[in-house]
Amino acid sequence: MHPLPDPGALERPLFFDGQQLYAEDLQGLEAHNRALRWLHNRSLHQPGVGNGLAVSGRRGEREVRIQPGYALDAEGRELMLGEPLTEPVPPVAGEPDGSPAYFDLTLSYPSDDDLEETETRDGVCAPRGAVRLRERPVLCWARLRPDAAGALRPVDDAQRLALQEGRTIALARAGILDCRLHADISATLRRNARPQQRPRIVCGTVPADWKPWYAVPEDPESVPLGLQAEVLTGATSFRTTPCYTAQVNGHRPLVMPGKKAQPGLVALDGPAYVQAATPEQFLCCVPLLVYAGDLAVISSALLRTAQREWLVTWSAIEE
Repeated sequence: MHPLPDPGALERPLFFDGQQLYAEDLQGLEAHNRALRWLHNRSLHQPGVGNGLAVSGRRGEREVRIQPGYALDAEGRELMLGEPLTEPVPPVAGEPDGSPAYFDLTLSYPSDDDLEETETRDGVCAPRGAVRLRERPVLCWARLRPDAAGALRPVDDAQRLALQEGRTIALARAGILDCRLHADISATLRRNARPQQRPRIVCGTVPADWKPWYAVPEDPESVPLGLQAEVLTGATSFRTTPCYTAQVNGHRPLVMPGKKAQPGLVALDGPAYVQAATPEQFLCCVPLLVYAGDLAVISSALLRTAQREWLVTWSAIEE
């Protein structure tokens, strides 16, 4: 769930004839409309480019060109560029081993201090003040280096976190050698603010914290039906509850420990299925099928094996 605006921003300003208006009254009206617009944006869209903002640059050039366009960040704030811009490439020779240095060109929402005052006026018995600000997003080059897996990540922790959380939007990636583009600038990393309408399919294999599954959840002394584990899927950012399927990978069947292997002392688990599904998680439940022996003892032995060896392989389809 996306956070709601501050309660004060949800108070709709009203005016009446003869009312004495102050700057904060009109600023409050603008803040109210902006808070609702940003809530709409982050509830119905994802961070990314909505329109335009094409970036071009050829091998050997010392600058890139950014076209006008519109993007949204994770807070629902609009990043609007109204005219073409030219941005010089970072003045670096490359990496110490002679390979190109890589950078991402990013876009972020400006603070009021970053905005240009385009019009000021004299106040009535008050100092001169700004009445118009040009809302131009902030362009920045983020230096990249490979992580342990070889993927390029921002060197600066704050830039990396801002990109991960969607507060900063990546427009293009450039390799720089001798203060020039080593190759044509690439826009393959761009993210679209309008989610694709085709079904989204995600899968994974994760360890799980297995626990007994009781017939009566409030009564641990009741008969155990099998095992269950909570599987977290929140990192995939599903917008709605997807259709989950799950299976368990690991050693089975289980012969009762501490006794001779005898026919009938084998516990088998049934097919895994999903309960209590949400966009962020689901319960993977595994019923216990026992052919002979004490159900509680076999359930306990199976739990120990599950905690050591069982992994949950899951898939999800979001329409």
